[in-house]
Amino acid sequence: MTSLDLLSPGTRARLVSIGGERAFRCRLMELGLLPGTALRLVRKADLGGVLELEVRGCRLTVRHLEARSLAVVPLEG
Repeated sequence: MTSLDLLSPGTRARLVSIGGERAFRCRLMELGLLPGTALRLVRKADLGGVLELEVRGCRLTVRHLEARSLAVVPLEG
C-alpha cells in the first residue's frame, strides 16, 4: 500500500482509504472516489502541484498534498 502522490503517471491502482479532513473525504466520495474504486493516475502537473486522475471514465484533479492522504494499492497490468 502506498499514497497516491507516489505513483507514476499511467499507473492503475485501487483506492484503499481516504484520510484528511471530513469535508475533503465527503467531497471525494460525492465525486465517486470510494474505497475499492479503481483509478488511473493520468499525469502530475508540477506547476500548480495537482494530479489528474481518471475515475469511472471521468477525469478529476486533486492537489498534491491531498493525494498524500489517499492510500492506494497499485494494480498489475
